[in-house]
Amino acid sequence: MVSKAPAWRRDCARYPQLSLNSEASEPAVPEQGAPYASLDDLAGCSGLALGSPTRFGNMAAPLKYFVDQTSDLWMKGTLIGKPAGVFSSTSSLHGGQESTLLSMMTPLLHHGMVITGVPYSEQALLDTRSGGTPYGPTHVAGIDADPSLTDHEISLARALHSCCLWASPGCSAWRRRMSILFPASSLRRFSTRRWC
Repeated sequence: MVSKAPAWRRDCARYPQLSLNSEASEPAVPEQGAPYASLDDLAGCSGLALGSPTRFGNMAAPLKYFVDQTSDLWMKGTLIGKPAGVFSSTSSLHGGQESTLLSMMTPLLHHGMVITGVPYSEQALLDTRSGGTPYGPTHVAGIDADPSLTDHEISLARALHSCCLWASPGCSAWRRRMSILFPASSLRRFSTRRWC
């Protein structure tokens, strides 16, 4: 214990709490990119593809903030049994892709969602020299934040989409109502149409 270690300096600090009251806020409707997701969107989805850029091996703070507001949906069991998959982007090949995907899966598992990944039967998973893991599709944007997806990355994203469809009881309805959520200020380099 630190208190019993006399040679150690004992400093205690904590991080500041987030405030729901702030002077600056994003506009109600974004000027560009996909619309902002709401908890109603999440409640009404038949399946979920959740994406985030990597921030030190974790999901980005805006996504974490959004997910932290889903307690009411969790209490009601709204998302139980719905298929879900995750995807991410990093600047480097070993930039924390898999740990980011795992960090996004944890709250989905708490909600009782059925997590799908990319099976190793997908040849692109074995051949890729860019993004892609069995936990979900990824994109290696590089230092210049290149938005171009490789053929392997596109193939793996489509494989996740197919796995989610297979896991959904009402495939045609799921296609129409699948929600794709990601922090609006991040992932602008992704086109959601390319991922699905």
